Amino acid sequence: MSPTRSLIERWRDDPGATYRTWFLWEERIKNFRSIRRGIGQVVAEIEASAFGCAYKGSSLETVVGSIAEQRQIFKGADHAFLWKPKLRIPDIYESRDNQLAFGRFLDACMCCSEADALVDAIRRLDEKKIKGLGPAAANLLYFLHPTLAVPFNTAIVNGYNALTGAKVKLGKWEEYLAMRTGMLRLNAERRDLLSNDLGAIGGLMFDIGSGRYAAPPTTDDEATRAAWLADLARVRDDAKKDRKAMDGARESDLTHTEVQGWLRDLGRALGFTVWIAANDRGRPCGSGRLGDGCLDSLPASVAAAPGADAVRLIDVLWLRGDHVEAAFEVEHTTSIYSGIVRMLDLALGAPASTVRGLFLVAPDDREEEVRAQLRRPAFQRVRDLEVRFLPYGELERHREGMARFGEGLKAVSAIARSLL
Repeated sequence: MSPTRSLIERWRDDPGATYRTWFLWEERIKNFRSIRRGIGQVVAEIEASAFGCAYKGSSLETVVGSIAEQRQIFKGADHAFLWKPKLRIPDIYESRDNQLAFGRFLDACMCCSEADALVDAIRRLDEKKIKGLGPAAANLLYFLHPTLAVPFNTAIVNGYNALTGAKVKLGKWEEYLAMRTGMLRLNAERRDLLSNDLGAIGGLMFDIGSGRYAAPPTTDDEATRAAWLADLARVRDDAKKDRKAMDGARESDLTHTEVQGWLRDLGRALGFTVWIAANDRGRPCGSGRLGDGCLDSLPASVAAAPGADAVRLIDVLWLRGDHVEAAFEVEHTTSIYSGIVRMLDLALGAPASTVRGLFLVAPDDREEEVRAQLRRPAFQRVRDLEVRFLPYGELERHREGMARFGEGLKAVSAIARSLL
């Protein structure tokens, strides 16, 4: 077996590596649509001259922040976009021409479907030589086209160089494109172990570049190979320590599922039919599955509405007939942003006045975080929809009483808190 193959197999089985902590993380998939929508808002605001002249409070801060929250691999992704006043970079806040070029680059990348068109958009942006706007923007492209664009940060570059012997440098689009070509080739060679989604090979490079794994030796020297195999064994031993952290992550999943189960049971007790997020229905819950007794498909009127793909991922929906009466997004530890966007897709795509209650459900101590997100200018429309905060503590204390004596949405609305 080749050293590279041994490395990838060990990496895939490591509970603390990015393959299991990030790439297979269900919330990662949920974030794609919300980030794409956020990028679309950036483009629209730039074209309408409504983007502003600062990163703080902009629609760009919202979408890049939601990427940076995926800390397993994207921690610090927002640094490249922060305004550095002494250097006056990145120069997309004060220069209207540069801002337009950036917006049109994002728009071209959103609209294209082929690799050549994506590369052409990158080259056109590179020709502008916008000071401080380098390949860090490729992280936006990854969430638009995960099979065409590779993620980018210092650790990924370092990992690629260590594995291949290349000398890719940070900061230049040409260097990024060269690395992308090499990573596509490596991905094709190891397709049986990796994925069409280039996040997998990006995660592998990240773990090598951040020092979790040493790259295989480039020589056949027996002593060098033995030392490398010993390092692999050390990582395996260290992985045992990571199981404790993984157990904590699983506990978070269990808590999230438990709260979905409370809402499922409460909704049914109040006479609603219930929808559970499409990717959560099979989760163990109590003596059965979370989706037991719930709808297998959304009503045709909801399934055909704009944004239906995102609506299917809302944690819990309560329905009467063909209409959604209440929607609940449970945000235990994950990004508030993506849940808000799914709520927005539902509210804007549904027939007028059919969605009577929109609730963000989270631990009591996340209330201020929820409020901070809704204060962002990008979420002005969400505030108009009167999304409310439903704390875990209130739900746990009152759910049994509401199930026995409650009527419709009145009881839930009574314990939820206004976010206005």
